[in-house]
Amino acid sequence: MIIFDLDGTLWDAGKALAESWGAEIARQLGKETNFTVDEIHSVLGQTMDQIALKLLPDATPEERERVFKCCMGKETEYLREHGGELFEREVETLDQLKAAGYKMAIVSNCQTGYVQTFIDSMNMHEYFCDIEEWGHTGLSKGENIRLVMERNNEPHSVYVGDIQKDCDSATEAGIPCIWAKYGFGTMDHADAEIDHFYELPEALEKLGF
Repeated sequence: MIIFDLDGTLWDAGKALAESWGAEIARQLGKETNFTVDEIHSVLGQTMDQIALKLLPDATPEERERVFKCCMGKETEYLREHGGELFEREVETLDQLKAAGYKMAIVSNCQTGYVQTFIDSMNMHEYFCDIEEWGHTGLSKGENIRLVMERNNEPHSVYVGDIQKDCDSATEAGIPCIWAKYGFGTMDHADAEIDHFYELPEALEKLGF
């Protein structure tokens, strides 16, 4: 089974998140808040409470929880309408992997409903047999990867992600990791790496998948 991270691996929602979060934080706190796409990219892959702390360091814990709860609701609405950006030849490559018989799933450190928003807004229903989110289980990404493997009876799996936390999570789950170098971060010990999404089938073959 191929298990994917979402942000920076399957899509770039940075622009939409910057716009929706900025507008909602401005509405909630009464002050103009303009996040750059790079600022959003720098926090993606973390849990929402960690993101809230980094983006609103001067707010009280209660304010951060309240404001980002509203942000999560608004981002889902915004993304369902505007979507994000897929990576080069992504749909073509997913079609290739599906035709080759690979089972595919998504595990993300996001809130409940975010992965389904990706699937719905980008019309990805046919590709992924399972998903899991931090907001649903409260578990670490490594634990969620293992959970997806176990309930699909797929011990021979690989994780594809773009930041060090993805690599660490794959290690925690006991599986190899492929670094999506086109994403938003770095890794120091990935088992394989790809510069473009369409290079994934070749990387899988080299790893024996």
